[in-house]
Amino acid sequence: MTKEVATLAGGCFWCTEAIFTRLKGVISVMPGYAGGTTQNPSYEEVCDGNTGHAESIQIEFDPDQISFSKILDIFWHTHNPTTINQQGNDFGNQYRSVIFYHDEKQKEIAERSKLEFSKEQVYKDPIVTEIIPFTNFYVAEDYHKNYYEKNKNQPYCMFTIDPKIHHLLERYSKDIKDEYRQELES
Repeated sequence: MTKEVATLAGGCFWCTEAIFTRLKGVISVMPGYAGGTTQNPSYEEVCDGNTGHAESIQIEFDPDQISFSKILDIFWHTHNPTTINQQGNDFGNQYRSVIFYHDEKQKEIAERSKLEFSKEQVYKDPIVTEIIPFTNFYVAEDYHKNYYEKNKNQPYCMFTIDPKIHHLLERYSKDIKDEYRQELES
């Protein structure tokens, strides 16, 4: 099996991890911190907004089952790429929208994808998502891993993540792993 890595920031990593975990071809999704200057930052340090890191996910995927382009299509449609340093009620540079490309091919695909998504005019405001080279990724603390799966009854999960999951299931139902298909009925 061939494996590739994508690193994305689209607001709270609890949301993005829950979304991308459900996709066929995704091998693993790890929440963490990318793009900053502090080595091995803690969640608290990142939340203070002084490390330069964005809450991110690192996706390991099989490109024979899901392409980087498809991952980006889902990325664009499951967060708001038009707000600087904000996703919903979450504010700060740690919530910015970023595609961290790992090579020139990913950069080219990301730039083309951003242009195509902008042409769709899904949002009235311009896309502000950064497309920058990958420099670092630090895995988040254990309690962040699979946060949504462990805390579905928490208000944040119910009011913020559930609608994103339902949107994903409706728009990308054919791309959902079998073990999550029952969510389509709920």
